Amino acid sequence: MSFSPSRRVTWLGYGACALAGCLWGTGFYLGKLALREMSVGHMVLYRFLFASLGMAPVLFAHWRRPGPRWTRREATILLASAALGIPLQFLLQFAGLARTTVSHASLMVGTMPVLLALAATLFTGERLDWIGWVALASSTVGAALIVLGGSPGSATGSHPTLTGDLMVVVSLAIALGWVLANKQLMQVHSPLAVTAYGILSGTAMLILWVNATEGPPPVAHVSATAWAALAASGILCTATTTLVWNWGIHHVPASRAGVFLNIEPALGSWLGVQLLGDRLGPNAWLGGTLILAAAITLTVRGHEPDPEVILD
Repeated sequence: MSFSPSRRVTWLGYGACALAGCLWGTGFYLGKLALREMSVGHMVLYRFLFASLGMAPVLFAHWRRPGPRWTRREATILLASAALGIPLQFLLQFAGLARTTVSHASLMVGTMPVLLALAATLFTGERLDWIGWVALASSTVGAALIVLGGSPGSATGSHPTLTGDLMVVVSLAIALGWVLANKQLMQVHSPLAVTAYGILSGTAMLILWVNATEGPPPVAHVSATAWAALAASGILCTATTTLVWNWGIHHVPASRAGVFLNIEPALGSWLGVQLLGDRLGPNAWLGGTLILAAAITLTVRGHEPDPEVILD
């Protein structure tokens, strides 16, 4: 069985999005390890400092073969996207994680594909048929059941709370701006350039904000476990995932690529249960099943990609 070049690139795009979803699935677990020893702001800052370090080879390759010049409008979109996708999204998201469990925070990510598909349909003209909408909607049922089961008060993260779960959901809505703005920029610029400049810009914003509000991040009395978690979350869960995700949505519709974000809640909740002792009821396990079923439905039932999405 052979595939046409455009079809092969499309499947590689789906594979890139799936890899990003798997790596993102470890992010909450690694973040929880670091949050035991430092504040949310310092943890997020260290994560993106390591991510910037991981972007160094990408920047070197881009400088050797520079692409199209950036216009003022494109630079403005990049900075706005970086502000949404890094300081605002991540500080809010991990503040929510500090108030809930890894499993709950991971399951809340199940709302992202529906938000992404809706935004892509409304603002970018992508098309999704009724089967796709049913699959995306079913993938969020488990997350909805879980968030309604959280307690309304605040917590230290050892128990799920409605406040923490909702903070994570709001951060995902903010992340939509990052996803759609990056897709627009990649119509002109390479995924390498958009990823590298976006992470560096967002990290610079984080440095200014965190140092102004919380002071310099701690260096002494940070365990080797925390440093390893920060390095892995920065290099693997941020730099690598953003790069492969941007490459993936450069070649497939954002509305369909979004279902691979559902790998994150499935894997993240499993890690929370297996490694941190989180407890999930039968409704949560049913939700994980629906998430994976949606991913399979949207990718194997057969469809031809929209021509305008193949940007080779």
